Amino acid sequence: MKTLIALAAALLFNLCAQAQPKVYFTKEISPEALVRIYKALGKEAKGRVAVKISTGEAGGNNYLKPTLIRNLVDEVGGTIVECNTAYAGSRNTSEAHWKTIHEHGFDSIFAVDIMDEYGDIRIPVKDKKHIKYDIVGAHLANYDFMINLAHFKGHAMGGFGGVLKNQSIGVASSAGKAYIHTAGKVQSQEELWNNLPAQDYFLESMAAAAQAVADYFDGNIIYINVMNNMSVDCDCDSHPAAPAIKDMGIMASLDPVALDQACLDKIFNHKASAGDDNKPLIERINRQHGTYITDYAEKIGLGSKTYTLVDIDN
Repeated sequence: MKTLIALAAALLFNLCAQAQPKVYFTKEISPEALVRIYKALGKEAKGRVAVKISTGEAGGNNYLKPTLIRNLVDEVGGTIVECNTAYAGSRNTSEAHWKTIHEHGFDSIFAVDIMDEYGDIRIPVKDKKHIKYDIVGAHLANYDFMINLAHFKGHAMGGFGGVLKNQSIGVASSAGKAYIHTAGKVQSQEELWNNLPAQDYFLESMAAAAQAVADYFDGNIIYINVMNNMSVDCDCDSHPAAPAIKDMGIMASLDPVALDQACLDKIFNHKASAGDDNKPLIERINRQHGTYITDYAEKIGLGSKTYTLVDIDN
């Protein structure tokens, strides 16, 4: 009887593990490792491939460098895609953004597309609690597949930035960014800062927008978080704080919620030591209630916080 119970328990465990989304991990952060983890996902990027990154604010130095991502972009024949920001800086107009893209070396290696340079479009959202649609760069319609390639780090407003932020705020046009940041109140840079909502409403709006983009691509999307240069500040900060925590590796999944949750778990479960301190990043995330975005994203059906971790180094 004990043997039968043990076998039944093992079978149930295996069935649950198979049902959970997989999150792949490698400690290596290199151009070759990015290609390996992309291939481990088992989903080929086909057609016109958009590679969504942050090109980084001028003055900052933590963004994903062209030399790091080059092999992956070449592997899929991708185009680097971005949208303009909704705050004063070096990327809030297309003219300024192109200058920053050039200074950071992207356009000398890749085809680059500022998707909202010539306007934006609205795409449907399922969760209309705050936003009634998602406003994205018009050129999103030019792509069949997206690689959401995010730099995982802290963020002054969201607590942290990973694939959920990269797919919501990142894919939104300048007007769309203001719309999400204000939980559906306004769509202009000028009105944004006087219309900030309750923090959880902002996080819920981001989750809804990320789901809209996932639905738009209808499964033709993969997610990668690079856990290096993890400052408490985002790449949208021109003078970010120096990272207090050491680089951890690369994670990837077909489920954006599982991926961001796995990265959060790795940060929160990390054992701090001299020169490798997770406390500042945890404090930034907690200050902004940042972990709530994965809770809400799971609630609305975007993905699962429960996952199976697969170490591709072993």
